[in-house]
Amino acid sequence: MGPGGEILQNPRRRDYLLYAAPAVAAVGAGVVVLPLVNSMNPSADVLAQSTTEVNLAAIEPGQAIKASFRKQPLFVRNLTPAEIAQADAVPVSSLRDPQTLDQRTKEGHKNWLITLGVCTHLGCVPLGAGEGENRGPFGGYFCPCHGSAYDTAGRIRQGPAPKNLEVPKYNFTSDTVVVVG
Repeated sequence: MGPGGEILQNPRRRDYLLYAAPAVAAVGAGVVVLPLVNSMNPSADVLAQSTTEVNLAAIEPGQAIKASFRKQPLFVRNLTPAEIAQADAVPVSSLRDPQTLDQRTKEGHKNWLITLGVCTHLGCVPLGAGEGENRGPFGGYFCPCHGSAYDTAGRIRQGPAPKNLEVPKYNFTSDTVVVVG
């Protein structure tokens, strides 16, 4: 109010305050929220485990190995031409979880099947990736816990497992090296 009781208005000051107050509040909220959001990002040790590099040079056709990916078993199998033909001959319509071998492998690397070694029934580790292990009636993997049998393409063919062995994301960095994750 002025000396004579009149109301003084300064629209420029009011407009400035209408914009400045929310801007200061937004900056303050950002200062509080950003550290909270950053705390949810994975730590350096978790990021280091998020990828696994596998050297394929020593894996002969028909052989499979076990590796580790994110603290889970990883099966890497070098399929023979006969195993590829056998997998391609299976009618997809007869499969519980229908997928072709082409859908489960990378183009140009059809002989390399890379799956997580975890049965999709209750999480047991199937046999078949180690030397002399029971590969089940379909020549792929066999889960000893409840009898699920997978074919050479890691597709469920018999038993209680509802899905095929999971194929993780992976990329070939060369003909003999694959990075999973």
